[in-house]
Amino acid sequence: MSKTDVYAAIGVIGGSGLYQMEGLEDIQEVHLSTPYGDPSDSIVVGKIVDVPVAFLPRHGRGHIHTPTEVPYRANIYALKSLGVTQIISISACGSLRESLKPGHIVVPDQLFDFTKDRERSFFGDGLVAHISVPDPFCNELSTFIADATEAEGGIVHRGGTFITIEGPRFSTKAESHVFRAWGMDIIGMTASPEAYLAREAGICYSTMAHVTDYDVWHESEEPVTVEMIITQLLANLELAQNVIKRLIPQLNARAKTCTCVHALNSALITDPNRVPPETQERVRLLTGK
Repeated sequence: MSKTDVYAAIGVIGGSGLYQMEGLEDIQEVHLSTPYGDPSDSIVVGKIVDVPVAFLPRHGRGHIHTPTEVPYRANIYALKSLGVTQIISISACGSLRESLKPGHIVVPDQLFDFTKDRERSFFGDGLVAHISVPDPFCNELSTFIADATEAEGGIVHRGGTFITIEGPRFSTKAESHVFRAWGMDIIGMTASPEAYLAREAGICYSTMAHVTDYDVWHESEEPVTVEMIITQLLANLELAQNVIKRLIPQLNARAKTCTCVHALNSALITDPNRVPPETQERVRLLTGK
């Protein structure tokens, strides 16, 4: 990994615009490489109210990575290497419920992984970890995000199940109706494996999901399009920035009582004497000694 003296305890993973926030000071770009490849882009580190924050565009600037191509492991590892202990994920999502309308914000509490072609763990190659994720989003961090969104005038829904599909195509009507029958509330393409990798890395992770459309199940609404998503995201950009600016000093002062940081304590099962040295070195940032 490339050396850096930059430090930030709070990370934001999102789309274009968030690393160009008004009020972001002392900006510098950090170029990192990791044992899992390069992250999606350079990481922009700046200060909000004197608190260092690391911004990473999930798909790269210019949106060059498909949901499957996003280097999730490298992204989380790179943020961890900067000292990030809390991640706010900004995501677009489709609604699978009438009450979750475009323009609303959902802070989900559950996640359903329906992807097929992604690396889901930092571990393997002689070191086995069975991470526990009954609650895949940090409950404490989610409360902070929901409270801040409400304070900034956003319509926020607390809780809900977020299904991640492989993409990059959108759902068929048959799939969308099945997901509704399964009890899913919102649908997107990037929450998995991002949330699970953050848990393996001992990082608190929660999502501010922006509802952009009704997927394709709603008979009286137009089917989802890229234009529809971008239009709604741009409309919500100011809200997202204001929520982040409100959140940063609160998260900086947060006394964490959650167990996210200790997730690996009971997850590693391999006899340490059997772990190959190259594997030990690759995950040392995550496992410590």
